Formats: sequence, C-alpha cells, structure tokens
Amino acid sequence: MDQESIVYGCIKDARADLLASDRVSANRNAMLSLPRADDWPFLCQEMFAIPHRQINQGNYQTEVMHFGASYKAVEYEWEQWVASFESLLAKMYWVSATVHLETELSGTHTFTWESNANFHAPGSGDMQVSCEWSHEGGLGF
Repeated sequence: MDQESIVYGCIKDARADLLASDRVSANRNAMLSLPRADDWPFLCQEMFAIPHRQINQGNYQTEVMHFGASYKAVEYEWEQWVASFESLLAKMYWVSATVHLETELSGTHTFTWESNANFHAPGSGDMQVSCEWSHEGGLGF
C-alpha cells in the first residue's frame, strides 16, 4: 500500500475590512500564479481557496486563506515542498501561516510561520518558522 501524506492549513491576514484592496489582490494574484494541478507541482492553484477580488465583509477578525492536498509520501520531498510554500508566502501579505503534515509512519507535524513585524509584506523576507511533532499510536502491527 502506498504511503499517503495529507497536507493542509491556512494563511491568516488581518481582518478584511482593514485591508486595502491592493493587499487582497496581491494575495489572490500570488495564489493564481501557482501552476495548475496537471503540471504536478508541490503547490497548485486547486489546493487553495482563492479569495474573491472584492473584500469579504463576512469575516469577523481574520482573513483566512485555507488549503489542502493529498500526496504520495511527500515527507521524502518535504524540504522542496517547504521551499515552494515559502516562495508563495514571500509574494503575499500575511500575519501567520500554519501547515499540518500528516504521515502514516512519522506522525503529525505542525509548521508555523510568523512575521518578525506586525505582518509580512511581499519581498520583506522577515519570516521565521517553528515545527511541532506529535505521534499517536503505533505502526499498526
């Protein structure tokens, strides 16, 4: 049986009504610049809930851009996945980003990116990442 890995999470930004429309557009354009799923990239447009052009007034405090995908043992190529994700984050405005990696053999890993400032702006390079690992159960023997 193939080893399935599930990757999901969200990128959070300030409340939508506090954002300028160019900020929302920059985040949208960054996600739309990703390749389509047919090209087998680590990240693709289809795995993201891409926000609409207009500012969504339905959000309470935080603009949340969520994503998720299923991979075949992506943990063996995790450094490349993270590099692709950080390349996307470098083009976006955000306050924090969280990625959950669920693996069959290595448990669950949670990665969190935060900005050294109040928020990250495109090209600012002020990201820091932390990882938390948890493992529940055995190998199923």
